[in-house]
Amino acid sequence: MILSPKDRITTPQAAVIVSNCILGTGILTLPRTSAEKMHTPDGWISVILGGLIAMMVGVIMVKLSQQFPEKTFYQYSHEIVGKWMGRLLSILIVGYFLVTSGFQLRSMAEVVRYLLLEGTPTWAIIMTFMWVSLYLIMGGINSIARLFEIILPITIFLFLLVAFVSLKIFEIDNIRPVLGDGFTPVLKGLKTTALAFTGPEIMLVLVAFMQQPNKAVKSVLIGISVPLIFYVITVVMVIGALSVDGVVTRTWPTLDLIRSYEVSGLIFERYESFLLVIWIMQLFTTFAISHYIAALGLAQLSKKNIRPFMFGLLPLIYVISMTPKNINNLFKFGDMISNVALFLFGVLPLLLLIISRVKGEKHEENL
Repeated sequence: MILSPKDRITTPQAAVIVSNCILGTGILTLPRTSAEKMHTPDGWISVILGGLIAMMVGVIMVKLSQQFPEKTFYQYSHEIVGKWMGRLLSILIVGYFLVTSGFQLRSMAEVVRYLLLEGTPTWAIIMTFMWVSLYLIMGGINSIARLFEIILPITIFLFLLVAFVSLKIFEIDNIRPVLGDGFTPVLKGLKTTALAFTGPEIMLVLVAFMQQPNKAVKSVLIGISVPLIFYVITVVMVIGALSVDGVVTRTWPTLDLIRSYEVSGLIFERYESFLLVIWIMQLFTTFAISHYIAALGLAQLSKKNIRPFMFGLLPLIYVISMTPKNINNLFKFGDMISNVALFLFGVLPLLLLIISRVKGEKHEENL
């Protein structure tokens, strides 16, 4: 499958896509997962370090892709490690995005059932979002990028509005003392916070679609910076309002924070449903792009049209999304995906970059 001239996105669009890929369930659960690991209010420090690690990994993936202009990972991997190994790695990447799409879809369904459509069958919510996603991704990467450009600014505005309104129940003592137990708890929480930034792996594919691939590093750094600011504000505000002990007992602490106050005299007195609609859109974007990248991988590996794969993956995504029996199994499922991502995108791109650089130097010497 060859990319057409129409399949091009700008540098800001690439940054927006990266931001949307990262901003998924993490914003709703990160305060709890970091507090469980650290048992201190220093999660925001760990989040900053995790974001910096994600930036380094993102730059490595961009540098790898920039060596193969107008080619996605599925198209250039065999040039680095050979035909069969390259195909195996590509299938692993397809599997990762496929499973990620199922996880995001189920997470979205659980959040909808939790606060909006209580009692609605999970399958009904899931199938609705699947068909809407299919309609979106059939328009290609440009349609996806344009929708993401609409959703992200709205999300930023509403999130900041709600976050700063919640200052009325914020207690500064809940995030003190800073590093009261030393730096060790921060390091314990580093894996959890770093994995909350999974999403830059999209650059293994996205660089091939960029009009100016030489600016891809700028895109990934800006794309990660936006969620980094979101996550820091979220962890500080949620722990500051609910305390560490209060956060660890809640499934969706960020939503519970918003539900714990109301502002009388304004048009909206309770904000959780309003913000929840926006955040469902945010989860939807992560699901949609994962579905698209998985279908694109199969299309490019088989050198066929992408549309049959878009339809063909729907039953698989549905089965994956319905596999977790309850919310606890869903979180365990998410942890498993994060651990796989640690190897696939934390280690593998660096190894491939080194191999490709060594091969390039040997080729120049032979010339």
